[in-house]
Amino acid sequence: MLMKMPANLIRIGKNFATLNVWKQRVYDEAVVKHKGKEYRIWNPRKSKLCAALHKGLKFLPLDKGTKVLYLGIASGTTASHISDIVGKEGVIYGVEFSPRALRDLMLICKKRKNIAPILGDARLPYTYANLVEEVDVIYEDVAQPDQVEILKRNAKAFLKKNGWIMMAVKARSIDVSRKPREIFRDCRKELEEMFEIKAELRLEPFEKDHAFFVGRMK
Repeated sequence: MLMKMPANLIRIGKNFATLNVWKQRVYDEAVVKHKGKEYRIWNPRKSKLCAALHKGLKFLPLDKGTKVLYLGIASGTTASHISDIVGKEGVIYGVEFSPRALRDLMLICKKRKNIAPILGDARLPYTYANLVEEVDVIYEDVAQPDQVEILKRNAKAFLKKNGWIMMAVKARSIDVSRKPREIFRDCRKELEEMFEIKAELRLEPFEKDHAFFVGRMK
């Protein structure tokens, strides 16, 4: 089954690449010309979402105009590619707990006008409720023991009916004493209380002991 590609995402050989909408490099990614347009090569070793694509993710709930709440946006590597995909018609509300990471993100946001940085604790969505509208997608990469609960709490507050979630799970951030497959099984069970899981992928060799989930609000 071929993946249904968003308009601003293409394959170039074995690589995925996003249209360089904002004419900005963010990390050490390569920039290439393809059919008269400029694209940024997406590095799967620096982005769990890209790793999921390389591991066979067949559906990406993003396209031009998509509204995204990004929990744990950090300095914006993955978010910059999502920014390209959703384009100038879309928006990313990026919540980050670390002031230092947010300062780095702000440098990106000077040019990428569709990213709205928010210094906040994803456990407390009410603290930024006045800054975020209803969204189509929640993307979470927070590496916390209670990250499923954090996702569900934000979904109740901001995710539209039949909206989508994407979540990267680092097993060792939840419990270093248990086998990763057991942790992923429990995460899925907890997610299925609210979401219909459409994909579950392990991210090796790009990320050790990581899984990636995509689901839709029931």
